[in-house]
Amino acid sequence: MMKVLILADEEVKSLGEYYDPEKTRGVDLIISCGDLNHRYLEFLETMVNCPLLYVKGNHDKNYLSMPPEGCIDIDDRIYDYKGLRVLGLGGSMRYHPTNPCMYTEEEMRQRIRKLNRMIALHNGFDILVTHSPARGYGDMDDLPHMGFDCFNSLLEKWKPKYMFYGHVHANYRSGKFQRECTHPCGTRMINAYASHIVEIGEDEHPAHGKTGSALYDLYVSITSRRRHSF
Repeated sequence: MMKVLILADEEVKSLGEYYDPEKTRGVDLIISCGDLNHRYLEFLETMVNCPLLYVKGNHDKNYLSMPPEGCIDIDDRIYDYKGLRVLGLGGSMRYHPTNPCMYTEEEMRQRIRKLNRMIALHNGFDILVTHSPARGYGDMDDLPHMGFDCFNSLLEKWKPKYMFYGHVHANYRSGKFQRECTHPCGTRMINAYASHIVEIGEDEHPAHGKTGSALYDLYVSITSRRRHSF
């Protein structure tokens, strides 16, 4: 079982200013879905001493000049953590013309097209990490909080086990905040607002280097042998 701490949008005092180690005991991996201060992420990566993966939220353009040190940017790439394949696509719907962390529906669709070859090489992915929701699942009807419909197409094609996202805060829904729902393709969709723990079973992702992609599995095998030869 892998214990994953997911975060988004609002800092939790027991994970920052009043850090409580019990809140992160046994955590194997931290994933930020955006709109969090870079120093907060740096602090958590140091205190928990495990990989911290992140995508950018619509308020994270400062990451371009001050990225969270020691943390791993997974925007537009797949990160393999012990066989768990994590794909990152940060940003929100474009409602400001010059914000580099905002995208039109077509711009986000183009980002996904550029990733198709990488996704195929990894024989899919297990977790989709975004800032915005998929259209119709946990989003809202106003443009700034509207989800991307192309995320639905991506989920339907590859059917990952999980999608983690943020952007829609608990207090935006007038008491109707929904932490989790299930996409018609079977993907568990979880809003990471503030913080949430997700336990992922070994049967929910392939073993490291056993994706079924001959080329990628060979690459993992070679790099693993090289690492252990030193």
